[in-house]
Amino acid sequence: MKYPATSPYHETRVINGKYLGVMINRPLPVDPTDQYWNITTAYNLRPDLLAYDLYNESKLWWVFAQRNPNTLKDPLFDFTTGKGIYIPKLSVLTNVLGI
Repeated sequence: MKYPATSPYHETRVINGKYLGVMINRPLPVDPTDQYWNITTAYNLRPDLLAYDLYNESKLWWVFAQRNPNTLKDPLFDFTTGKGIYIPKLSVLTNVLGI
C-alpha cells in the first residue's frame, strides 16, 4: 500500500500493509514563482479551505507548512489571520509532488 501523491505520507513506508514507518517529509523547494500572502480571516485555522480554493484539493493542506516550516511549526494552530506565508503555485506542486 502506498499513500496518494496528495498525501504528506506518500514517501513514508508502510510496514506489513498496516503501519506507517518513520515519517519522511516531502519538502517543497523555494521557487521564484511562490507568492507571499497574509492569511485572511476566511482561512483562519483552515489550511484545508485555502488548499481547496487554490488547488481544488483540500488534501494539500500540508503543503503550506512544508513550504513555511519556520512560520508554521504547527500546520493548523499556527495558520492564523495576518500571518505571512509563501504559497507555491499548482504547477510547482505538480512537478515536485507528481500530482
